Amino acid sequence: MNLANKISIGRIILIPFFIGSIIYGRLDFALLFFLLAIASDAIDGYIAHTQNQKTRLGAFLDPLADKMLLVSAFICLSIAKSVPADVRFPPYVPIIVISRDALIVLGSVVIYLLTGDIAIRPTLSGKLTTFFQMMTIVGVLVQFRYSFIVWNVAVVMTAVSGIDYLIMGSRLMNGNQCISKKV
Repeated sequence: MNLANKISIGRIILIPFFIGSIIYGRLDFALLFFLLAIASDAIDGYIAHTQNQKTRLGAFLDPLADKMLLVSAFICLSIAKSVPADVRFPPYVPIIVISRDALIVLGSVVIYLLTGDIAIRPTLSGKLTTFFQMMTIVGVLVQFRYSFIVWNVAVVMTAVSGIDYLIMGSRLMNGNQCISKKV
């Protein structure tokens, strides 16, 4: 197993510590674990690209770690009593985020089962969505007064990228080439 994959696994291992910090009202520790996870995401991507460590396992682990971290963050930060009510997510935020991710996973499974292969690459809208979702989590953890602005941008970007992935999936199912926007 290469270094990039080990870092992705490390990010997955951070998730229970992140969740526990929120549950026990230690938003400062939750922020630290979340920032470590964000940094590890950037580091493992950099290593995979520059050190020729791209693998099928890494292509699976990296987005899995991101999804696990973000979904757990959106759920925890919408229900945790340790999060002040004025910065806690309203129910529509995690519902939209989780629904999009569930649709992407379900669509990927269907495409794989029907075609025997899948090669969906992140789109620009998907990468921007992840960025805004991460900034939303940071905003809530630092109790930024105007977090609602950031989370509403994240919700719009989540919807846009969901539609983008739906279109890509439809093209794949129709036999057309999947066109991915590279950053």
